[in-house]
Amino acid sequence: MASNKLISGLAALAIGLSPASPALANAGDFVAGAIIGGVIGSAVTQQNRKKRYYRAQSTQEGRQIQSSLNYFGFNAGYVDGALGQRSRTAISSYQAYMGYTPTGYLNPFEQNILLTSYQRAMVGGYGVNQVISTSPDGRRGLLIAYREEITGGAGQGSTFANTQPQPVEEQQEEVTKTTTSTSALPSFLGEAQQQSLASHCNKVSLLTNSNGGFTQASAITDANFALNEQFCLARTYAIASGEELISSVQGVTPAQITQQCEAFGPVLKDYVAEMSLQPMNDVVKNVSGFVLSTGMSPAQLAGTAKICLSVGYRTDNMDVAIGSGLLLVALGDKVYAELMGHHLSQGFGASRRIDLAMDWYAAGLDAAENGATAAFAPSQPGRTELIRAAAYQVSSGSSSLNKPENPQAAALPVFKVDN
Repeated sequence: MASNKLISGLAALAIGLSPASPALANAGDFVAGAIIGGVIGSAVTQQNRKKRYYRAQSTQEGRQIQSSLNYFGFNAGYVDGALGQRSRTAISSYQAYMGYTPTGYLNPFEQNILLTSYQRAMVGGYGVNQVISTSPDGRRGLLIAYREEITGGAGQGSTFANTQPQPVEEQQEEVTKTTTSTSALPSFLGEAQQQSLASHCNKVSLLTNSNGGFTQASAITDANFALNEQFCLARTYAIASGEELISSVQGVTPAQITQQCEAFGPVLKDYVAEMSLQPMNDVVKNVSGFVLSTGMSPAQLAGTAKICLSVGYRTDNMDVAIGSGLLLVALGDKVYAELMGHHLSQGFGASRRIDLAMDWYAAGLDAAENGATAAFAPSQPGRTELIRAAAYQVSSGSSSLNKPENPQAAALPVFKVDN
């Protein structure tokens, strides 16, 4: 059988990376198909311990900024997360290169360009390599290219679109033929085009910059836009956090990780669909049952879910992103429930259901306020109060839902993260 061949091949890959696990062996073909590089092991625990060493999680943001500056040749010195004088000088150099006022302090727009360009450089790909090789400034050309992309400029910015080419038109044509021949119900309007969260967040970032910064809880004039700002900010943090974990995965390339994370979509699509139909507690209960059925340890699934959450947002695959977030909530990391609230309130990857979103928002914000480790923008003051206030202002505008397609079976990936 094909499944036996898959198990044999994956088992051979796992032997060199981790010892055999009786729990995984007893989990059957599904779990065996999920192993792509061994289990996560103690490395994820070590990664979490590292976070505890910092008294303020703003140091993680500082490390990302310093790493990005150093990569593009703006010498920030040793990466310790403390943005001292040397880091401020490097920031000023970056700002001067980009044509901004060299203040030494990044506004959200400048920081978005710096960090996102660095993240793309770490992922690599044909488009990234082409920009670097053709730009007279080498790596720094990525900064200009990304800025042109989000501001609608032509030229080098468009090369990023070729980083992961996909035969979209051919695939859509084939799917259309298949669905029309097997569907039992007529569809007169065709399949809805899924909105691009990445494109949406680029526009939100530009508006935030033109407004002089993020909306404050004490000055909410557009509650829905305030939620969008925090949604996109959380997305950026999720991508960066996952990229940090990806750098610790040994023996697997970023492209292979992206491919493996695609398995999260079809495996968890049924639960993603439930989110638009059922109350939060019912969805979490069902996802928890799924977690138990896999036979995998919480550490395995949590580490993999954080990686695939990052991949899902980076590749604009909402099934992967939402499915990964649901796993994290079911595993007890309730701060990620905020993301589900955003998806439901804004209609990305889910039906626009602000009524259902409110419970998800409450769960995530309550967890953050009760001492859980913040996953998004820990240094932003009053963030939970802002989201709570904006969500309540928007909550009167509930919209209809659309029933999603049936899910397909697939296997979950598991990544081994090493220090």
